[in-house]
Amino acid sequence: MSSLALYRRYRPESFAEVIGQEHVTDPLQQALRNNRVNHAYLFSGPRGCGKTTSARILARCLNCEQGPTPTPCGECQSCRDLARNGPGSIDVIEIDAASHGGVDDARDLREKAFFGPASSRYKIYIIDEAHMVTSAGFNALLKVVEEPPEHLKFIFATTEPEKVIGTIRSRTHHYPFRLVPPGTLREYLGEVCGRENSHVEDGVLPLVVRAGAGSVRDSMSVMDQLLAGAGDDGVTYAMATSLLGYTDLSLLDSVVDAFAAGDGAAAFEVVDRVIEGGNDPRRFVADLLERLRDLVILAAVPDAAEKGLIDAPADVVERMQAQASVFGAAELSRAADLVNQGLTEMRGATSPRLQVELICARVLLPAAFDDERSLQTRLDRLERGASFAAAGAGPAMGYMPGPQAHAPVAVVPPGDGVAAARAAVRGDAPEAVPPAAPAQPAQPAQYAAPAAPVAPAPAAPAPQPTPEAPAGGQRPGAWPASAAPESGRRPGGWPTASAPGQAPAPVTPAAPAPAVPAPAPGAPQPSPGMTQGAAQVRNMWPDILEAVKNRRRFTWILLSQNAQVTGFDGATLQIGFLNAGARDNFASSGSEDVLKQALAEQFNMQWKIEAIVDPSGGTGQPPQTGGGRPSAPPAPQRPAAPAPQQYESRPAPAQHQQPGAAPAAASAPQPHAAPESPRPVAPEDDTPEADDPDLVDSALSGHDLIVRELGATVVEEFTNE
Repeated sequence: MSSLALYRRYRPESFAEVIGQEHVTDPLQQALRNNRVNHAYLFSGPRGCGKTTSARILARCLNCEQGPTPTPCGECQSCRDLARNGPGSIDVIEIDAASHGGVDDARDLREKAFFGPASSRYKIYIIDEAHMVTSAGFNALLKVVEEPPEHLKFIFATTEPEKVIGTIRSRTHHYPFRLVPPGTLREYLGEVCGRENSHVEDGVLPLVVRAGAGSVRDSMSVMDQLLAGAGDDGVTYAMATSLLGYTDLSLLDSVVDAFAAGDGAAAFEVVDRVIEGGNDPRRFVADLLERLRDLVILAAVPDAAEKGLIDAPADVVERMQAQASVFGAAELSRAADLVNQGLTEMRGATSPRLQVELICARVLLPAAFDDERSLQTRLDRLERGASFAAAGAGPAMGYMPGPQAHAPVAVVPPGDGVAAARAAVRGDAPEAVPPAAPAQPAQPAQYAAPAAPVAPAPAAPAPQPTPEAPAGGQRPGAWPASAAPESGRRPGGWPTASAPGQAPAPVTPAAPAPAVPAPAPGAPQPSPGMTQGAAQVRNMWPDILEAVKNRRRFTWILLSQNAQVTGFDGATLQIGFLNAGARDNFASSGSEDVLKQALAEQFNMQWKIEAIVDPSGGTGQPPQTGGGRPSAPPAPQRPAAPAPQQYESRPAPAQHQQPGAAPAAASAPQPHAAPESPRPVAPEDDTPEADDPDLVDSALSGHDLIVRELGATVVEEFTNE
């Protein structure tokens, strides 16, 4: 085996052997065929791409006995002298301008240039690293380069053509060389390894091409180093990765899978393996960025490997295609941006491990950022069914509790119960968590378990249950599950304040409650599938409202103040409005189209919109009323139920009812009667406390409020006698 370097043993001897520079070699060969060779050439380009080699080939073509020809014969004396292992020709002079770039060297060249060639057709000067020639040296060469004798040719080779003075550059034919494409370079390296009879594993050549960065000489030097250290089994992938310092593919696969699954423990374990294994953290981040780049391209172009956009073995491409299918486009783009930003910040970092861990944390936590990319990432995870945790202890907008929220809970502190009782006595609407919507139209008898029905209580004037001891240990205002509601109170209704000296009614077994008609159709009940799908959309509802706000403020006001998400089945978004007027306004004002456009443009979702009237605000239950006062008359847009209103029965009639008369009373039809006269309320319960937070002395009412808020002017005032 020869000890000559690999790039020297396989240096091209003709233009046909030069790879990746067809834009230079083809015009030069045609110029040789046409015998239109210029007196001076300037070859420029990155290192190791064939500038000096092409200059030698051009000199060989010019001085061949059969030439000038694009294909040297290789048999004449000039061709043998200029071969890859030849002694060189006295008529082809190579000058290193880095050490011979002064004005004295230029004068010496100018004096010798006028002597004719010794044995060849032309005397050719190949000036390598021409950008190192000083300005005085170029000026000394200017006249001879401008008007050389016919036997004289100049070929300048440089990596920085802009440093060659313009007066010289304008007198030459400039040919810019380029870096060799990875596919072409990989095939060439494979041919070289075949000539060397060396076995190389599949994943090694892409690593060598990547290390060479498009330079043929650099790639050949790396390949020569690997072949020199190869054992009997040839060049293995493990040997190449350890020698070249690249990250093992298994580590990259592990960290990408951890990003896809949102597994922070696995991601930080990979970082620990990288550091403990002695790998360069910056190299690991660079390799991770390269992998994310491949995933982004595969997600956009599934056949990127066939088109040459990705340079990797077939098994690696197959793994990357599986990984790209797990991510969303926005998620991959965001991860690549964060890794690229982290790679820039690692320059000069005192703790590289900390930087790598911070990069992983940013990629894993899109919810911690409020930019558009992070929002799109969260939507990608939502679309592929991944569960993401929402920060914060309070329920999200439009929150609908599941069945587990209906289980009996501990009694709230006394202060909370008293505040709820006061609110019920005043007739204010309490702020309660809306209950979950049942799958079928609910009936009053279904709210209480048949095993523990409510027994009648002795007659008493204005009996009212106390909030301090709710039945079954339930929280005031919570929907009962296994425990029976209090006597005479609507299931799920707020407790009222007890009259002085009044004890709660005892609970004793009784006959099951009879069937009653369905509730009023004012609040449509969504299907179970719609209810389950609405939970995820409610988490996105604030972002959807913000997108609508940017498009049309009227639609945003209408949705934020009068609507809630009541159901979603994957294709249809059901929105419940508090009244029919708000629903009709939404449908007739074009707001539905605005909402669809916002969903399509901001979230890439094509959903159907179904607007319904839901007075319960998305809970699927009729509105609740207090127990201390009679409920207010129903609004015009909420039609009354045609059946007897036993669901709205008051505590007093229920307590006076006898056990034996319950079925008969239920079977007898009762026509709609006028609202009952208000029951007397104890003065101490109707008087507001001094520290009542709802008591506002400075509140305006009547025309003063209209004048201040709406800018109205009183034209005329009528007094109603």
